[in-house]
Amino acid sequence: MSEDRYLTVALGKGRLAKSAMEIFEAIGITCEEMKDKDSRKLIFVNEEYKMRFFLSKGPDVPTYVEYGAADIGIVGEDTILEEARNVYEVLDLGFGKCRMCVCGPKEAQEYLNHQELIRVATKYPRIAKNYFYNRKGQTIDIIKLNGSIELAPIVGLSEVIVDIVETGSTLRENGLVVLEEVCPLSARVIVNQVSMKMENERITKIITDLKKVLEERK
Repeated sequence: MSEDRYLTVALGKGRLAKSAMEIFEAIGITCEEMKDKDSRKLIFVNEEYKMRFFLSKGPDVPTYVEYGAADIGIVGEDTILEEARNVYEVLDLGFGKCRMCVCGPKEAQEYLNHQELIRVATKYPRIAKNYFYNRKGQTIDIIKLNGSIELAPIVGLSEVIVDIVETGSTLRENGLVVLEEVCPLSARVIVNQVSMKMENERITKIITDLKKVLEERK
């Protein structure tokens, strides 16, 4: 590939993008344009390193990476598992830690113990199906929701939910508990499969430098 080619990085919007740029800065790759909160730009450029950054909704990041619109993506493991795109997952960045869990009222534990047919509300139908069908061997009805998942068992829409848990305070406030842990989650680096071959040297150096910083921070 030509040295004039820019490497493009897709970042999940919000706290994750901020943490990602902090770690890029730690390896010497800065992007001052991104710090301008009033900027309406969609793509931010570092001319020195021939790199471009853009912000995207988390669930779209793996799509941009799979189709080569971005060479590298930084996004939560929950999104990678749910989207199931053809990308390489190359590095656990260790921040944005949380858990994907099955939650509900305490009495719902019986449904899980006896593998009863239950309704499961979630933003993550693929993750929920994989967990219940493949790991537990339990048949479920999935109800896809987009927000306030905790409401579902309270109003009787579902017996349990599958959702991300950080501190658990929202669950406690609504009389719900973690019943089972599906998997731990954190921010990950993903890479386009063709880019990994064509830009191997540049991408490998970035990954190696990021690993070094992560090791130093431990």
